[in-house]
Amino acid sequence: MERPELPLPQLHAFVVLAEELHFGNAAARLGIAQPPLSQQIRRLEDKVGYALFTRAPGHVALTPAGSELLPAARRVLTGLADGLAAARAVGSGSVGRLRIGFAASVALTVLPGLLRAFRDRYPGVHLDIREMTTVPQLAALHDRTIDIGLLREPPADEPELGFRTVLTEPFVAVLPSTHPLAGERTVQLAQLADSPFVLLPRTVGPALHDQIIGLCTAAGFTPQVVQHAVEWQTVCALVETGLGVSLAPASIRRIRLKGVAFRNIEPGTARTRVAVAWRENDQNPLVTHLLTTISQGLPAVP
Repeated sequence: MERPELPLPQLHAFVVLAEELHFGNAAARLGIAQPPLSQQIRRLEDKVGYALFTRAPGHVALTPAGSELLPAARRVLTGLADGLAAARAVGSGSVGRLRIGFAASVALTVLPGLLRAFRDRYPGVHLDIREMTTVPQLAALHDRTIDIGLLREPPADEPELGFRTVLTEPFVAVLPSTHPLAGERTVQLAQLADSPFVLLPRTVGPALHDQIIGLCTAAGFTPQVVQHAVEWQTVCALVETGLGVSLAPASIRRIRLKGVAFRNIEPGTARTRVAVAWRENDQNPLVTHLLTTISQGLPAVP
């Protein structure tokens, strides 16, 4: 048997009348005249199939059917009010979940300040933070499994994605502390021509990898890469063992290993970019909030 649909205005009128047990008072609360209220109640009773109120001069009371309906009607109206409030909160971007992918080296630069600033502004938003290298971040943005990416050296040909540079930083040489150049304050890049290199594989960050190779080429040599590592922490650990040297963003200095020396390089004009990435057609207000947080400035990395 098909259940009758109960219109919400009639339920609202019913609950108010059940609380007042007086048509005049209930109509005043609802901001309507008494005849339309009576019509609402009659329509509801027609749908239920039974009287919900007994009516006598100067006396209104709930029938057993009305007493049974009242708690359910209150739950429906309360659930609707809660649902509307939740929908407004999500729509305004004051609550919800924001999925952020980030490259490990970004955790050494802008990520802590960005998360702190965003949480201060939007404490009701759950941040789902996922460590990912650049290429998986781009795929996850297209697949809609993350909402925001924080990556190095964004590609120039990614349709449907927007990019904004968050910071730039120079490169440094990463040397074993036993390396002959570790005692120098500045290293000429050409001086590393005969050293084996430990680098990130091109597959995880093509633009950054090509930039590092390009720096070496401009200095007159092609680096002899003896080992790849996906994360900068691993690169530094392998350099510490004496396996080779590397070139890395300057923020990698914050990875403190006793057996590793970080030295400025000459020429030192090249810089690497950290960028925020997002889907340009994304209607999620949380994405807009995060981009606004970035545009308002982030605290400097200590």
